[in-house]
Amino acid sequence: MSSDPKEHFYYPEPEKKREPVIIQEAPKNRPDARTIFRHVVLFVLTFISVSFVSTFLVGQSLETVTIGSIPIPFPPKSDLLRGVLFASLLLSFLTVHEFGHYFAAVYHKVKVTLPYYIPIPVGIGTLGAVIRIKEQINETKKLFDIGAAGPIAGFIVSIIILMIGFATLPDAEFLNEFGDHSYVVEYFNEHGAYPDEPHLEEGQIAFYFGDTPLYHFFSSLFDKAPPLWEIQHYPFLLAGWFGLFFTALNLMPVGQLDGGHILYSLIGKKKHKIVARSFFTFITILAGIEAVPLIHEWVLKYDNSFGLLAWLIWTLVLFLVFQRAFEQDQPWIAALMPSSLIGTGLYLYVIKGNEAPESSMIWIFWTIFIAFIVKVEHPPVLIEAELSTGRKVIGWLSMLIFVLCISLNPLSFK
Repeated sequence: MSSDPKEHFYYPEPEKKREPVIIQEAPKNRPDARTIFRHVVLFVLTFISVSFVSTFLVGQSLETVTIGSIPIPFPPKSDLLRGVLFASLLLSFLTVHEFGHYFAAVYHKVKVTLPYYIPIPVGIGTLGAVIRIKEQINETKKLFDIGAAGPIAGFIVSIIILMIGFATLPDAEFLNEFGDHSYVVEYFNEHGAYPDEPHLEEGQIAFYFGDTPLYHFFSSLFDKAPPLWEIQHYPFLLAGWFGLFFTALNLMPVGQLDGGHILYSLIGKKKHKIVARSFFTFITILAGIEAVPLIHEWVLKYDNSFGLLAWLIWTLVLFLVFQRAFEQDQPWIAALMPSSLIGTGLYLYVIKGNEAPESSMIWIFWTIFIAFIVKVEHPPVLIEAELSTGRKVIGWLSMLIFVLCISLNPLSFK
């Protein structure tokens, strides 16, 4: 018999200590060089687009450049510099607005894209800028912060741009650089204020930028503030006006607009549904005011003087829009669609004057945009926690900013 204990007993080897496995989440909001390059290219294209296209609005004159045998209007160098100034101001507002959202999302560790700038070679050269939230926001506090940061930041920039514009206003004679404005200049020199209406020769068109409560207040503080049908000659005033109005559009209390995020966080899903559907109905009233006269012109030879056929067409279109906007909720449609038609009729036949400027059809666009793109109701949030007092104050101030910056007839012509 062996005396070696190893022959009779098994001694297991000690287990190796296992290291804990750490699963790391993919880093959020760290765009790579290719992504950054793509967004920078979009910004540059938008800057070029706004700089060039806006010269047709803020410029003094157009030159004709012949390419082949085709004459093409082209702005001179001085106008291009004015366009560059306007583009710099407008994109400053847009950039601060969008990065307000972006940095709030980064703070709350919500996956988000850099701003996508949207160039378009008409109007003022851009449709604005957007960011994409790439994951569901599951808490009202986060939803509120991300929704409110953009419009508040952009609003502050707009106010700064306006104040600089009003503080550096030139004398009235400045308008003569944009053609014959002798009537306006002489009227100002005689009365110390600009006339209420432009003096138009046959074939001339004046663009009216809609008054807003806040713009009206600021302009009343400066004696040399030009009328709203002349502000396209003042890049700071025009960019500031667009900043206020774009802020108001984003603060509409519907769907996934900034105002929708804010109001949903303030009052919850059930109350927001009521407010959003009522507000959307009001927007359809404004759209009807634009649409019915336009449709009447299209079908004039088939219509009567009251516009019965135009009303029938608009009613059908409106029904289809309400079906989509209210997700075929028939009781709501039956209650609010007649209100929309009655509101439109009251304005067109009772309130509207014969000399009212022609509308720009913006509310028709926004009715379709809300119903089919941003939606009327806000999607539910998993955790509907009550906001802090500070957030509530900021939220209701944001709703006040919406009221102060909105214009019911933002762009018209006469």
